[in-house]
Amino acid sequence: MILKWDRLDYDTLAKRTHLIGFDLDNTLANSRKPMLPDVADRFGELTRHIDVAVITGGRWELVVSQIIDVLGPTANLDNLHLMPTSGTRYYRWRDDEWVRVFSHDLTADQCARATESLERRAREMGVWFDHVWGERIENRGSQITLSVLGQQAPLEAKQEFDPDGTVKQRLAEAVAADLPDLKVHAGGYTSIDISQQGIDKGFAVRELARLNHFPVGDMVFVGDRMNKDGNDYPAVQAGAMGVEVGNPRDTIRFIDAMLERIA
Repeated sequence: MILKWDRLDYDTLAKRTHLIGFDLDNTLANSRKPMLPDVADRFGELTRHIDVAVITGGRWELVVSQIIDVLGPTANLDNLHLMPTSGTRYYRWRDDEWVRVFSHDLTADQCARATESLERRAREMGVWFDHVWGERIENRGSQITLSVLGQQAPLEAKQEFDPDGTVKQRLAEAVAADLPDLKVHAGGYTSIDISQQGIDKGFAVRELARLNHFPVGDMVFVGDRMNKDGNDYPAVQAGAMGVEVGNPRDTIRFIDAMLERIA
């Protein structure tokens, strides 16, 4: 089930929720930017009362700069579950450091074939542009990601590039035909992600539940791309309750409503 943040029965939700998971870009923070101070304050307060997860397509270094580096000293790191690269990696705070619980890395051959296919297919479709913002293809170890407009593209440009997602979907399908042994899926507004088969935010949700011994249905996942082609939707398919937000302002309102009931 998916509901918008302002249509929730928060009393019932608070009683049934064991863990709250969040997407990162455009949910907790603007794309590739740190959480704003008011979001960081609410997020840190939430960790003092319930387990909190962040599941993002971004690499670990972005989780550090966008989340960890801006958390205040009162945040309870023991309650944080951090899963970058679409859940292909999982980190917990143990003995005063972040410890990697698992990592499903691609082989050198898989990385090479994925990189070659992404560039070739993007050129064939006319979306290998001369001008981009930053790195175009990024090897994240457990995930290869193509950002059609570049990793540092402004949000407005990303939103205007392919508003109905058809270009991105055709590109993902063409690459998938080249890589039958890997999972290829449309990620954010302009990105294609490639990882081991069976690994996405749905996998991340199921692993969180399994490793921490609670039913998937006791988890809420908050994200801005909850449509069926969005990269947050697999979390709902896996059984989590989906909460749709449009931006970090909506996320603040969601967290405030939950804190009123669990703090």
